[in-house]
Amino acid sequence: MIRQLFDPANAVTAAGLVLSVIAISLALSGRVELGVAVALWALLADHLDGVVAQRLTTRAERAGEVGKNLDSLADLVSAGVFPGIVLLVVGGSAALFVAVAALLAAASALRLSYFNVFGSPGGRFIGVPTTYAVPLTAILFLVRPLFPDQTFPFALALGIGAIAVLHVAPFRVPKTAGVMYIVVTLFCVALSVILASRGLS
Repeated sequence: MIRQLFDPANAVTAAGLVLSVIAISLALSGRVELGVAVALWALLADHLDGVVAQRLTTRAERAGEVGKNLDSLADLVSAGVFPGIVLLVVGGSAALFVAVAALLAAASALRLSYFNVFGSPGGRFIGVPTTYAVPLTAILFLVRPLFPDQTFPFALALGIGAIAVLHVAPFRVPKTAGVMYIVVTLFCVALSVILASRGLS
């Protein structure tokens, strides 16, 4: 079982999962912006593992099947659980915030399960990918200074609730490809640097 992690793509996925756990631990310790910065690197790992997998010409079929499921489990932690934990840290355990966090986890799990069964017909995802919750959370923290302290948790809850609904919405979303990989990489690096600098100050 452990040898599946010797597959380069699976190793990248596992590294992303480790980064997600680190992001959660930072958020729980009150260093939320730093945690969001680390979560963006988990998102980068999620994009990189697919690129690595496509370039493995001698990859074992079983390693690919394990990788597909490992990737979904990693996405559930980074995008289905982490933003909800951030919401609870920022907003507290009010019923509204607990409900939104639970909605995101459930919608993410359903969408990832659906994807594992039906894939992406026609090269398009059905519903907004779960990973979109991470950059959304980062953008909201980027503009956090524009919100009064008591208002920001509700804005975060609104954004997370909306993305959760979009995860299971019946419309098709193009896959990330070509130049968009560069755009996503630059976006994640730039926002992570900004948020990390805030978190460390």
